[in-house]
Amino acid sequence: MNNSFSHLGLSSAEAIKRLKKDGPNTLTSKNKRTLFVIAVETLRESMFLLLLLASLIYLFIGELREGLSLFVFVNLIIVIKLYQEGKTERALEALRDLASPRALVIRDGHLMHISGSDVVQDDVILLNEGDRVPADGSLISANNLQIDESLLTGESVPVNKVASTATMTTLPSPPGGDNLPFVYSGTLVVAGQGIFQVKATGVNTEMGRIGIKLQSIETEISPLQKQTTYLVKILAVIGLLFCIVLILIDGTMHGNWLKSTLLGIALLMSMIPEEFPVVLTIFPALGAWRLSSKQVLTRRISAIETLGSTSALCVDKTGTITQNSMMVSELWVDNNLYNVKSLDNEFSESCRLLIEYAILASQAQPFDPMEKAFHQLGKQHLIDAERLHTSWKLVHGYALTPELPAMSHIWKIDNEDNHIIAAKGSPEAIMDLCHMNTEAKQQISLVLKNMAEHGLRILAVAKGIHSGYNFPKSQLDLTFTFIGLLGLSDPLREGIPQAVKECHEAGIRVIMITGDYPLTAQAIGAQAGLSSNEILTGDELKHLSDDELQSRIQSTNICARITPNQKYRIVKALKANNHIVAMTGDGVNDAPALKSAHVSIAMGSRGTDVAREASTLVLLDDNFASIVNAMRSGRRIFDNMQKSMAFILAVHVPIAGIALFPILFSFPPVFYPLHIALIELIIDPTCSIAFENEPAEKNLMKRPPRKINDPILNKKTIFSALLQGLGVLIITFTIYVLSLKVMTDTQARTFTFSSLVISNLMLIYSNRSRTKSIFRLLTIPNKILFLIILTTFIILLSTIYLPFFAHIFHFSPLTINQLLLSFSGGITCVLWFEVLKLIFGRI
Repeated sequence: MNNSFSHLGLSSAEAIKRLKKDGPNTLTSKNKRTLFVIAVETLRESMFLLLLLASLIYLFIGELREGLSLFVFVNLIIVIKLYQEGKTERALEALRDLASPRALVIRDGHLMHISGSDVVQDDVILLNEGDRVPADGSLISANNLQIDESLLTGESVPVNKVASTATMTTLPSPPGGDNLPFVYSGTLVVAGQGIFQVKATGVNTEMGRIGIKLQSIETEISPLQKQTTYLVKILAVIGLLFCIVLILIDGTMHGNWLKSTLLGIALLMSMIPEEFPVVLTIFPALGAWRLSSKQVLTRRISAIETLGSTSALCVDKTGTITQNSMMVSELWVDNNLYNVKSLDNEFSESCRLLIEYAILASQAQPFDPMEKAFHQLGKQHLIDAERLHTSWKLVHGYALTPELPAMSHIWKIDNEDNHIIAAKGSPEAIMDLCHMNTEAKQQISLVLKNMAEHGLRILAVAKGIHSGYNFPKSQLDLTFTFIGLLGLSDPLREGIPQAVKECHEAGIRVIMITGDYPLTAQAIGAQAGLSSNEILTGDELKHLSDDELQSRIQSTNICARITPNQKYRIVKALKANNHIVAMTGDGVNDAPALKSAHVSIAMGSRGTDVAREASTLVLLDDNFASIVNAMRSGRRIFDNMQKSMAFILAVHVPIAGIALFPILFSFPPVFYPLHIALIELIIDPTCSIAFENEPAEKNLMKRPPRKINDPILNKKTIFSALLQGLGVLIITFTIYVLSLKVMTDTQARTFTFSSLVISNLMLIYSNRSRTKSIFRLLTIPNKILFLIILTTFIILLSTIYLPFFAHIFHFSPLTINQLLLSFSGGITCVLWFEVLKLIFGRI
């Protein structure tokens, strides 16, 4: 440490006082989702309230077993959700490493490492290459300091920092721009050293202020949740009306109001599809578990099915489309432009010289992405690249300055008196170092324009020789010769074009939003497979009204020079155009727009706490292609969910009918509440799991996205389900009426119940696919379905032949012939299903 700064900093006692006063230097979430909060959210959902109400009704009428069974079922659902979302929250906690890095501070006149959360205002902190800035502050000293502020600005190119010339009490907003004396929490030092005084910590930092904005944005509720809640409410009201009517009719006819109440409750339970919330919980939860093995962390499970209906995907360029790492793509030397990929391993001598001097002008152990790119290119194409920093001695250097954005290194070679000078920097600065004439500058400017159209970051390199050890104060006083230009690209992530193409085939718009210049954005967009015919810039957007933006965004796929607030406006415009919007991002600047989107996808490796907290999904591997996998999973989940809910609707028709018709026609009742509880608590939920395990249809990613207001059960699906249910009801009720003529009441109940269970299993097979026949489906393995069928048979036979259960369910044992005949009756329903499938297949 420089002794001139040893008197700076706080005492330990003063730091403790300030920490108690201002609190820790962290971005604590006001809405942290603990297990208790998740449980309360679950119990507030109307579907779960209906389950609890049904359980209480059972207990009120004295049916302890039925009531306890439903309570166990409710608790099972809550446990599943608590486990899955609790596991997700714990995984996110493990990612919280950006907001509170360690800090090297001056305390009591000595250097010491402390936790970033213990940093307080007016602390003096030292920054070195590779450090993450722990708080906002103003620079006291800066030596060739460059900081990557992409987490706040979205720009991958580091910015230069200079020392403050006066005591600063406030910080400008927003960050960004070269040669400013301010540093910001969460940003990364890529070169040089600095000393700064803390001006803001915690939620008062730039990162914290952006995080606070999120509190005013309402979290989007899944459209599927809205639809299902509405559907369950309607069916519950209808069921309640039928329940009251049945109680009044049967009570008036027979005078036994308690028995009539039990029958009415049975009818109500048969008409309320309490399996719907089970499907909405289990399907996304199992989907989230599967996605976690593919490096996609689900923060909000309900967002998975919403992701499957996404119609617009907004992606940030830096770190999402691109790798946020530099790679040398083009070289210009001796009036020739070379594409690096097309060159042979043995470069021309001029190309070798250009690469060699670019490395000599860089750090030996670089952290800057551009310098890393030079070293990597040297390792690939220079045989003796390693000797450049080992056999020669660096004796002097000139850092970048606001006036001259170029840096030079002076090297001593063996025992020679002459020194070699290597310089790199902006083309304009290097041309000034070389004292080039106007004609030469114009020639290079044309080359620069051509390379810029390729979306490249361009640096120039020069060489020189200096005799003796008397080095001038300014590198402008040295003699240089211009060598050439290096064009650096921020390469696309692997699989980006393929992922974009698959999105387009699935009817999903991909919109790239970036803070880069239009030419750069256009070039990157073209590489990714995006149409670049029309580009919307931030300056243009500022002058557009909301309605004009809605119209303009319909034909725009690339947005350049966009600020964070403008990203938020773009998302709002897409939503106003009835798009289901998903947005990816990794920086604090993305967080408000992430929170506003229906589905927000944060990057896990380099994203901020604020962005992750605003997101519904986190890509742990930062792989854009994983988004497509998540979308595919979302579509498969919705597809199978639709099949499952159609099955649930279909099976409730015969259950409700068998509960109602015997009363209306003065037959002995078939069902009491416990019978319906057995069917709904054992067969229906487990069958839902079987549907979740079904593989995706072949044309899944060739379909257009589902519209935002399309119900999960559309008219065609409802009609098909009701018709299937009516077929089962007619056959089952006919079986019951006929069996009463030759059997006792309990035997007829047993016979009918057995047939209904088998018909439900056949309904599963019929609904596994909308196109394949049941005979084809029997050959497609589904281990979960096999276990369900086996378990169902065991439970069914136990209730019939074990006296304890038979007594509870009012069953009588059947002979083998009767049992087989009841099974045949259930299988007969398959004929109805296959005919229906052929009919609807032609529509």
